[in-house]
Amino acid sequence: MTQQKQKAETEIRALIDAWTDAVRRRDYPGIFARHDQDIVMFDVPPPLQSRGLDEYRKTWDLFFRYHRPSYAFDVEEIAITAGDDVAFAVAVMRCGPPDATFQFRLTIGLRKVDGEWRVTHEHHSVPATE
Repeated sequence: MTQQKQKAETEIRALIDAWTDAVRRRDYPGIFARHDQDIVMFDVPPPLQSRGLDEYRKTWDLFFRYHRPSYAFDVEEIAITAGDDVAFAVAVMRCGPPDATFQFRLTIGLRKVDGEWRVTHEHHSVPATE
């Protein structure tokens, strides 16, 4: 792996770590800090698709009705693939009270804009039960 790819993966991992920490603290500015204005998100609860930061914020309003600041929002596994200006990360996350076993999948698409990685797509999902 080249130094440039290692650097990109390290930067993206730090971005994701800061984002998960912001979620645990209910820090809206921290949650949005590295998300693109035109983000597209696919989430588990409706709506099926959210476009732009205003709609993205509404998904967190719903999430925080049930998720407490002391609850887990943790990366359990992650794989990052980064090019020069486009990257994606796939992760298995754990969410909920300290004894929670609820897992979900996370996929994030990123673009490098003005030298910084920006989240342009976020997708949360759970396996189908039927």
